[in-house]
Amino acid sequence: MEDVGDQSPSHDSPTTPFRKVVLPSEETVQIPRPPAPGPSVPIRPPAQQPPARQPWMEPLPAQSPPAGQLSSLPPVPEPPRRGIGDIPIKFVYLVGAILGTVLAVFLVFTLFSGDVPANKKAAEQAAPAAPPPASAGPVASPTPTVTESPIVLPSVPASKAYPTLPGTASVVIGIISDQNTGISYPRLAAPWKAKSFPPFSIAQRIGKVAVPHTVIASAMFPGDSPEKKPAKDADYRELAAQAARWAISTQYPEGATLAWTASKKIPVGKGWTLGYKVTYPFNGKQQVAQAMVTVVEVGKNKPAMLLASIPETNKKHWRDINTLVQQLRPL
Repeated sequence: MEDVGDQSPSHDSPTTPFRKVVLPSEETVQIPRPPAPGPSVPIRPPAQQPPARQPWMEPLPAQSPPAGQLSSLPPVPEPPRRGIGDIPIKFVYLVGAILGTVLAVFLVFTLFSGDVPANKKAAEQAAPAAPPPASAGPVASPTPTVTESPIVLPSVPASKAYPTLPGTASVVIGIISDQNTGISYPRLAAPWKAKSFPPFSIAQRIGKVAVPHTVIASAMFPGDSPEKKPAKDADYRELAAQAARWAISTQYPEGATLAWTASKKIPVGKGWTLGYKVTYPFNGKQQVAQAMVTVVEVGKNKPAMLLASIPETNKKHWRDINTLVQQLRPL
């Protein structure tokens, strides 16, 4: 084939040498050598790395150390023991206040356990004393009569004002409301003290329990209930005489006699008051006492009774009987 002009081929001949290109040292490029020919190996995609843990993600579970390293771990320290000095001061104050309150309550009940006694189950059982004689029949002579069995009383005056007794009246410090009997009367200051004194429901006394008694006490009418409920002043006056006979036989030594000093209707409600002077033997001598008894209608089968007796040894308190007579009331 003939050459056509001096045309040059459009590409270099395979035998044409490559041009050598020299790069600066800092611009040298390393071209990896292709792998040697061999059996083809499948190309695996690079494993995906888990995303970096963010602060908001849950904490990683704690990993237990290898079994061989357990013995080398330091022991867990014990919690420090608390002493008395570590107790909070508020807790100490609280315990002290509780103990103080309990002690105060205990002392109150111990010191005053003998004061006004608790009410009994039945009001009629407040004075389970010996029943009085059947009647208070009048005696012709108004002079005192020696107490014998049966006890005979002088005739009861239909009406007689209560005299003002000698002595100094005690201060009234309150009112005793006897729920068992249904009456109220003054509570007097020292030396009077409210104490248990069976068979009475409530009693104020001076000194030791001994005959003759210095006592102000309330109870239901002693003995059996009247066969017929009182309706007139004369009925209450007769019941008051029976109560006075019972008082002579229980509150004074044998041989005591009485003379009436007062006989009057109570100021409020239905009832009757009798005042009397008692003459009795004491240590080989004759002494006297001032006393009173009142029966009061309280809406029950039997009336309530208030009794007061003050021997000569405490005659400076005789005026207290006037206070009782004036301020006795049904509830």
